[in-house]
Amino acid sequence: MNYQSDHFNGKIFLNPVPTDVMGKGSFVRIMKMYMQKHRDRSPLHPPGPFKADLTVLNKLQPGQLRVTWLGHSSNLIEIDGKRFLTDPLWYQRASPVTAVGPKRFFDNPLPINNLPAIDYVLLSHDHYDHLDKNAMLHLLSKRIPVITMLGVGRRLINWGADKDLVTELDWWQSIELGNGFVITALPARHFSGRWINDRFSTLWGSFAVKGPAHNVYFGADSGYYDGFKKIGNQLGPFDLTMLDSGAYNTEWESIHMGPENTVKAHIDLKGELLMPIHWGLFNLAFHPWMEPVERVIKAAEINNVKLILPRPGETFIVNGNSYNSKWWETYKR
Repeated sequence: MNYQSDHFNGKIFLNPVPTDVMGKGSFVRIMKMYMQKHRDRSPLHPPGPFKADLTVLNKLQPGQLRVTWLGHSSNLIEIDGKRFLTDPLWYQRASPVTAVGPKRFFDNPLPINNLPAIDYVLLSHDHYDHLDKNAMLHLLSKRIPVITMLGVGRRLINWGADKDLVTELDWWQSIELGNGFVITALPARHFSGRWINDRFSTLWGSFAVKGPAHNVYFGADSGYYDGFKKIGNQLGPFDLTMLDSGAYNTEWESIHMGPENTVKAHIDLKGELLMPIHWGLFNLAFHPWMEPVERVIKAAEINNVKLILPRPGETFIVNGNSYNSKWWETYKR
């Protein structure tokens, strides 16, 4: 495929800054780490079950900003009377193989057939822990439009999606939805692919979701880089930032934040409230499963950053105040 983009070199997409996704010898080192035992990568007891409150969700409030964390990077963002679903994920495993691979710690708190009315799906990239093929095809069958990155939309269409429901954007492109709503696709420092032979063949990214009264940044997956300052300067400030905080490793520091850089990126983005995402659902790395949130809390305290940490399925009204449900503490050893 040929894409008209200044970060497509004719064969693959490129990161906003030079990025070594897997350096020399990384594969061997990671395989050795997989063979070792790592304490507390998964909860001793399965968390949950968690349940979203449909009596609350079905009452969409105009002029209000609410968020419901469904686990990992799946969120319902309700902003000024519209509802956006990010990276919808109901897969049991983040893997191309249904019987093998990282298994989720708890079920999605909201069965897909119980979803309230969704205005748009925002799909950041095509990794298995973000793009659930079955869920996406189900949502598209309900005529819910999808906004995604270059190449990802073509993947959906190849799977049978109606092309009229799919909008592809390049970084810094925007789509106006009317009545003051604007969605802007933005860079991320990451990569893409569903298998080892198609890495970088589709674009990855993040989104700014601007409504008439509120402004939200959904970061999906990214390593830290100075581009967050540009986003903050051009599209901020943000009432809420939702940023990658888990699945970090020394071998992946260029493509995943790590908790301290999550806080740093939030500050660069000129965010008011930070909601850490991409933690607490899968054992995608080697750190203890609760470590990301505990380190984010410490970094936020040092930098006077306000956090919201709702439990899975909880609908939280974003009002400028911090909130910590401490839900994970129930599942400590």
